[in-house]
Amino acid sequence: MSREEKKLRRSAYLLPNMITTLSMFFGFLAMVWAVGGAFEKACLAILFSALLDGLDGKVARLTHTASEFGVQYDSLADAVAFGLAPAFLIWQWQLYNLGNFGVACAFIYAACGVLRLARFNITTRVLSKRFFVGLPIPAGGCTMATFIIFANNLPEMLAGTVIWLAVFISILMGILMVSRVRYFSFKEYDFIRAHPVRCLVAFFFLLGLLFSEPKVFSFIYCLIYILSGLIYSYIILPRRDRQLRRVLASKND
Repeated sequence: MSREEKKLRRSAYLLPNMITTLSMFFGFLAMVWAVGGAFEKACLAILFSALLDGLDGKVARLTHTASEFGVQYDSLADAVAFGLAPAFLIWQWQLYNLGNFGVACAFIYAACGVLRLARFNITTRVLSKRFFVGLPIPAGGCTMATFIIFANNLPEMLAGTVIWLAVFISILMGILMVSRVRYFSFKEYDFIRAHPVRCLVAFFFLLGLLFSEPKVFSFIYCLIYILSGLIYSYIILPRRDRQLRRVLASKND
């Protein structure tokens, strides 16, 4: 291998890790902005960090530079950007008013997020790529961020409920991240390949709604994703299992 080829290969390995570093930087920046009271800017930093987090893995696969170091580094960056940053942000925004109880709620979210990452790292090789077991931590962080943006625009008559909604969503996100609920990973595109036109029309429709009211529909989309995992795990899967047992029982008879 020539010297130029070696340099090109080293730069290819460096690119996904630079994107991961940038994702972690925006998570850190979210905490800095939260201290200054710029909560919506902090939320946008977390959302942008999620965009970069989805990009680094794809770049690594496209350039054939995926490595064990990159996997572990990505997890550590996620712990900062989607674990510590959202927990600190929601505490600085509302939960500090509840004293130690507010600290506990924020810590539950952060601790469950780190546990989610640890479990993912040791089970990623044995699970189906179609699903995540437990809410992915970037989805948890984005839900927290979009909730804060959404709640900041609620009418004054609902202002008193915001702090308890913050408690509820912090604990709920933590529980879902360490749960056994299955969430679609969007890593396999069989449905999109089978229905390309329908998927494109649906994408335009969702994009139009998001563009019309981004502060509302960004949070609604996160809620839909959360509900989709609960519906799939507790309604669709049990129904499929019952149907499969009936089929097997009828064959045995």
